[in-house]
Amino acid sequence: MKKTILIQYAIPKEGLEILSQSYHLIYPEKDCFSEEEMIARIPNCEALLSIFNQAVSKKVIEAGQKLEIISNYGVGYNNIDVAAATAKGIAVCNTPEAVCEPTAELCLSLMLSLSRRVAECNHRLRTDDDFKWGVMRNLGQTLRGKTLGIIGMGKIGQSVAQKAQAFGMKVGYNKRTQLSSQEEKALNIEFCEFDELLKTADIISLHCPLNETTHHLIGENELSKMKASAYLINTARGPVLDEQALTQALINKQIAGAALDVFENEPEITPQLLELDQVVLVPHIGTACIETRIEMAEEAAQNMIDHWEYGKSKNQVN
Repeated sequence: MKKTILIQYAIPKEGLEILSQSYHLIYPEKDCFSEEEMIARIPNCEALLSIFNQAVSKKVIEAGQKLEIISNYGVGYNNIDVAAATAKGIAVCNTPEAVCEPTAELCLSLMLSLSRRVAECNHRLRTDDDFKWGVMRNLGQTLRGKTLGIIGMGKIGQSVAQKAQAFGMKVGYNKRTQLSSQEEKALNIEFCEFDELLKTADIISLHCPLNETTHHLIGENELSKMKASAYLINTARGPVLDEQALTQALINKQIAGAALDVFENEPEITPQLLELDQVVLVPHIGTACIETRIEMAEEAAQNMIDHWEYGKSKNQVN
C-alpha cells in the first residue's frame, strides 16, 4: 500500500517526480489547501509537505492520525507547531540547502539598491517630473571599504559574507555560538560582541532564525546604537525586527535606510515604510527563482524519502 503525502501548496511538480512513482500525492487544484481542507484530508496521510508562509497548527497536526513526517518547503519552520508535532512523534524537516544562494543573492541586491539608491532613483525618474540630475545629486555610498555586520552565521550568512568580500567589504559577525578559529579564518570574518557590531558596522544584515530569543532582536534600543549613516537589511524573518521601532528610527534619521524582504505581519506592511525614499521593500522573494522553487521541492521530497528509507532525514529539526 502506497504512503500518502498531502502537498499543501501548488509547488512545481517537476520537483516532486521522485515521489510520484512510489507514493500517492494529494495536490491542490488551486494555490493552496485551507486549514479546513487540510484537516479533512490529513487523517489518511503519512506525510505533509507544508509551505513556509502557511500555518500548520496543532489542530492540523492532531488531525493527522497516521502522520509521520512534516517536510517544510523553506528554511524557516516557525509556521509549524513543532512542539505539537514532537509530542506526537512526528518528524519536522526543512530545506536549508536550496534556499542558501538565492537568499544571499537577494541580500546583496538589496544592499546595492539601498546604498546606491537604485530603487529610489528608478521610482523618481518614472514619477517625478521635477527630478533633478547632476554630478553632486543622488549620491549614495560605495560598498568598498565598508564593514558588514552579519547577525547569524549559518549557511546563508556565510554565503553573504563571501559575496560581500568580492565588493571589498570587511565582515564582522555575531552568533550565539562562535565559529571555530579555523572557520573564521577560512571565511575571513571576525566575531564581534552584539553591541559592538551594532555600533561599528556600516550595514547590518539579519540572518538568524526566528524563535523566542530572536523575536524583536532588533528594536528601539538596538537601532539607537547604530551609526546614523548605517543601513539595515532583513532577509531573515519579519518579527526578528521591531517594524514600528524601525519606522520611527528611519523617520527620525537615526539610521540612513533599510531594505526588507520580510515583514512582521505579512502581507501587511507598516504604511509609513511605503512612503519613505530611504527604504527598499520587496515581497518575500528571497527564494523566488524558478530553479530554486524546483530544488526546494526536490529537497523537501528527499526529506521524506530519507525518513522512510533511513529512519531520519539530515534536515530534521526536532
